[in-house]
Amino acid sequence: MPGIDYSQKIPNNVDLSSDKRLQRALEEWQPNYLEWWKSVGPTDFNSTEIYLRTAISVDSDGWAHFGYVKMPDYRWGIFLEPRDASRVVPFGDHLGEPAWQQVPGEYRNWLRRLIVTQADTEPASVEQQRLLGHTAPSLYDMRNLFQVNVEEGRHLWAMVYILQSYFGRDGREEAEELLQRRSGNPDHPRILGTFNEPCTDWLSFFCFTMFTDRDGKFQLLALAESGFDPLARTCRFMLTEEAHHMFVGQTGVGRVIERTCSVMKQHPGKDPAQYGAFPLELIQRYINFWYSSSTDLYGSEVSSNSANFFAAGLKGRAYEDRYDEHKALEGALKIERFLEGKLVSEEVAMRNAMNEVLRGEYLTDCQKGIDYWNRVCEKQGIEFRFKLPHRRFHRKIGDYAAGKFDYEGQPISEAQWNAKVGEWLPTEKDRAFVQSLMKPCLERGKTASWIAPPPKGVNNLAVDYEYVKLGA
Repeated sequence: MPGIDYSQKIPNNVDLSSDKRLQRALEEWQPNYLEWWKSVGPTDFNSTEIYLRTAISVDSDGWAHFGYVKMPDYRWGIFLEPRDASRVVPFGDHLGEPAWQQVPGEYRNWLRRLIVTQADTEPASVEQQRLLGHTAPSLYDMRNLFQVNVEEGRHLWAMVYILQSYFGRDGREEAEELLQRRSGNPDHPRILGTFNEPCTDWLSFFCFTMFTDRDGKFQLLALAESGFDPLARTCRFMLTEEAHHMFVGQTGVGRVIERTCSVMKQHPGKDPAQYGAFPLELIQRYINFWYSSSTDLYGSEVSSNSANFFAAGLKGRAYEDRYDEHKALEGALKIERFLEGKLVSEEVAMRNAMNEVLRGEYLTDCQKGIDYWNRVCEKQGIEFRFKLPHRRFHRKIGDYAAGKFDYEGQPISEAQWNAKVGEWLPTEKDRAFVQSLMKPCLERGKTASWIAPPPKGVNNLAVDYEYVKLGA
């Protein structure tokens, strides 16, 4: 496979110049993309030099190059992992057949739907986070925000390449539509609910990158198993970049917790809010919100669509090679369904339970983040422990959207929910307080009072490195 060609207008390692029609189509899309970036991407920082990571190869070792870049000049492009000519469809009814290099005609609409849904999340998150640079708690954090943003932009490029390369006119129209929808727009919103939620403060941003980007990890893992080989190869490389986003979220929330614990030790028995720190209970409510919203992204507990996608070999299970049987024609998953106002235990055929299988992997992975945050409290000698709410809590998609459930997942009345919701989810007072602390701290080497400094810098540099050249 060729290396990444940076001499081209669109950097790529897919030999784009050999397909002039596709090259022209993508070069026509590029100005529209840049206009989208300038109009609804990170505001007021397009002329700023930022210490960013850019892919220089798709090898697992040393694939990234660091240097100062202005975001509109970032070398977005199309990077796929090398093709394995011996690869076969790893699951479903086509198990063992050669992986497809072209779109199977009978699955064209399903595959396009999967790609568009994934693609739509990438620009959505950039739009959600567009104002955060103005209230960054440090230059280190500002740089991490912009790194996440440009990589989400590159993920959009990866999906648009597949749409334009393999879906003809339909793909070109979908690519244009991806630049037309807007996060939170009531008339033309993004496809998935979580990507229309406001993300206007840094506690939300850290929770988003912890939980919502972690959903992205598992969706990409499932698509990386696809029998449609170009999609699988694209998603495997995207996973390399996604890992940094989750690191930003997990360590970001951890640093917020560390700062609060420090204040609590300095002022025992006092409300840490009096000293410009976030109470741990408030942090828990933000965790509850973003975790439950992101849990919805897997769809309904019982799904014929997920069964069809699996049967067709389009979207598999995360870590498919860990399973002993890859057709999922036998066996069932026990699911507590909410039917006619009651919880009912039901054995669901495995293929119809694929959403819940993937969600289960996600929930297990999220718990690792909770354990990490609890170790922060433990090291500080603070008794408080964070926890994840039940998967039925605060759901808007699937069976559980039809009822109200308490923190432990038990059905409750509307009145009971209303009486307790302020203890479980962020209140307007919470949001106002969080926003009140969102004051920028952009002096080199300094960090806002509500978050602890990072333990180390980026790329083995010092914490007080000039990650963003604001004076340039």
